[in-house]
Amino acid sequence: MRQTVIATRGSRAWQGIPTIERAANGRLWASFYTGGPKEPDPDNVILLTTSDDDGVTWAEPWEVVAAPGATRVYDPCLWHDPAGRLWLFYNRGDLTTGDFSVWAIVAEASEGASFEWSAPQRIELEVPFAFRLNKPLVLSNGAWLLPVTWAKEAPEGWFPAGEQLQGVAISTDAGATWRLYGGVEAPHWALENMVVELRNGMVWMLIRSGDGVLWQSLSADGGVTWSAGVATRIVNPGVRFYIGRLASGRLLLINTPHPTARKGMVASLSRDDGATFTGALELDTRDRVSYPDAVQAPDGTLYAVHDHDRQGVGEIRLSVFTEDEVA
Repeated sequence: MRQTVIATRGSRAWQGIPTIERAANGRLWASFYTGGPKEPDPDNVILLTTSDDDGVTWAEPWEVVAAPGATRVYDPCLWHDPAGRLWLFYNRGDLTTGDFSVWAIVAEASEGASFEWSAPQRIELEVPFAFRLNKPLVLSNGAWLLPVTWAKEAPEGWFPAGEQLQGVAISTDAGATWRLYGGVEAPHWALENMVVELRNGMVWMLIRSGDGVLWQSLSADGGVTWSAGVATRIVNPGVRFYIGRLASGRLLLINTPHPTARKGMVASLSRDDGATFTGALELDTRDRVSYPDAVQAPDGTLYAVHDHDRQGVGEIRLSVFTEDEVA
């Protein structure tokens, strides 16, 4: 395994919540957010950086998304769609207007060090509060599923006082329009779900919860309807995780396997569609590590990012490894 520090916070008060993607020519892109004294804050903005040497060195991060007035932008997610376009999904929240919504910008190509983004586009979900964090999933039938956390009532502060529900926004026209489905319940501030398609055609949703384990739900109709949420045996302290299907057919899980603390970051693999996970490649053994994201290159190399000590060193770390190292 090879590791590199993408960025530390320097003069910024804090930074974290990273995401990563890889262009067809090998260029790496990473994004995270910062701004203001803390999160959440109206001054939150999204930064972007790139590497053209396989992640050994990175450009000085620059601001790529901000919003006027009291609107914060947060939780970036980079994703290449099947046509090779680079999407940057993000959330907007405004205490003054009560707008809490999901947005995206899109670039037609990402092989060069600079390019033009589209105008920001709102993903209309027709609920009073919505946000998302993790990468979309392209189903075998071609539909796109974007994991979404939402609430039935607008919050009085930055977050809903009541229950947050888990669903997916589905697009059947390559991201031109989206429709929200699903209202899965899970305990204790559930959020930041992620989905994978199983070999039997079911869609499996994993959900961050405060229950000491991840929760789960299944859909047999491509994400339109979902089973009731139930607990898994995957230990997690109530923090973001990553799960994705690899080219080999295995599932990759990057997780913090501690019931109460953000301590340690471990990669493991499943050969049986999530029934069991084996292997334990330690990406980080420190305290205050969180928020993994990952992408796989055509040659099988895995690139994963996570953050460490957001208001301390504010480190965004890259780990480069192979499936053999995990197994």
